[in-house]
Amino acid sequence: MTTSTTNIEGIAPTQSHEKEKRSPEVTIGQDVPTPTISDELEDNSRVPHLSLPKLFWFFFYNFGLFAWGGPVAQIVLIKERLVIQDQWITLSRFQRVFSVYQILPGPEAAELCMFFGCLSAGRIGGIVAGLAFMLPGFVLMLGASYLYSLAGLTNVYFNASFKALQPIVAAMILKAAHKIADHSVINHNTKKIDIFLVIAALCTAINGALRINIFISLAFYGIWYSLTARRLWIPAAILWVLQYVGFALYVVFRGFPSPVALALGIAQTPSLINLFILGLVAGSLSFGGAYTAIPFIQVEAVLKGGWLPQSVFIDCIAIGNVLPAPLVIFATFVGFEGGLQDGGLGTAFAGATIITLGMFFPCFLFTIAGHSLLEKLVRNKLLSTFFDGLCGSVVGVIAIIAVQILGSSVHGEPKTFDQAANSGPAAVLYMVALAVLYKFTNKYTPLVLLAGGAIAGQFLFV
Repeated sequence: MTTSTTNIEGIAPTQSHEKEKRSPEVTIGQDVPTPTISDELEDNSRVPHLSLPKLFWFFFYNFGLFAWGGPVAQIVLIKERLVIQDQWITLSRFQRVFSVYQILPGPEAAELCMFFGCLSAGRIGGIVAGLAFMLPGFVLMLGASYLYSLAGLTNVYFNASFKALQPIVAAMILKAAHKIADHSVINHNTKKIDIFLVIAALCTAINGALRINIFISLAFYGIWYSLTARRLWIPAAILWVLQYVGFALYVVFRGFPSPVALALGIAQTPSLINLFILGLVAGSLSFGGAYTAIPFIQVEAVLKGGWLPQSVFIDCIAIGNVLPAPLVIFATFVGFEGGLQDGGLGTAFAGATIITLGMFFPCFLFTIAGHSLLEKLVRNKLLSTFFDGLCGSVVGVIAIIAVQILGSSVHGEPKTFDQAANSGPAAVLYMVALAVLYKFTNKYTPLVLLAGGAIAGQFLFV
């Protein structure tokens, strides 16, 4: 019996591919080998070998152009087409692959496209598939950045719409923190909430409020959770106490940290090299999904560098949420604004491209380097508990940023009558948006919210 082959967009499988699928003849009484789990996880017999142009078009048309609704919707789209419908790989293999990419930094949807591209056409195919997935969103964000620079904040109608979007974005980020926490504070062995991961998230949020550098907190709680996972209670307790003893000594001798203490200072000016490094660091440390890249860029560009206003930063996140692309594409906007300040329109387009390359380079590198190697690394007991602690503490980082953005969107302590008048509607928009996000979980809910907010802004803030 011959197994039917998957025909994608009219692309016929090769003759050698057909031969691989032909079942061997079996005589009576002969033992038929049963496929093992390892065979199933390595079986690529149903993966079509596409030429690079056809592979690019396949991922561009099927996924890049229709990547609406955020990361969850993008992953479901890939799974439904390549696993359920076309059956490139088995569902169990897909789940195992996805579990690896959930632990690694970078947008999972882009990494999955690269993984399937590698199966079809090798490492070059992985690069082609990844580029095809991100290209539509990159082009759209580049165009949106240019239009934003033309309109600016001097246009009263343009400004009103984006002012209404800011509290909605704050609500979306807080909801994202909750969603990420659903799997980031779960113990993989017991499948229950791990109190130590919850402590890591809460203490990281407290550290953020105390203006302790977020990179220090992430590394610290990765190590701390590794100790608790091995039941080394005394070293873990001593280490936990020492972090606040060290902080107290710092305050005594150096004073309370300033807001810029949260940053590394890698992008104090928006030069092209600094923008690339900023994207590279944010892309390398974006554990837990796209929302974790937001704090890293915010502290460098808004707090430390000071070359990107907080309101503009929130606007770029709002734009990123309505485009068919991974949310980390908001970095393209940041690079455009930075380049525009540093050297004009030409530098703006170069800055947008450079920071995007830096942001996506780690996930390209990790995926193309080899999935089997990644599995060995993330399943290493020492590294796996470190990553678990790091992912748990990321929830605290996102929560702190959500609160900061909320404060900015409603003007914090209003200093003028106009600010006080605008704070009320902004707070109402935040509460309504949060209620809608929890009530309706459809993938298009964020799009509808943002569109409704832009329209509401014309009535509330003009």
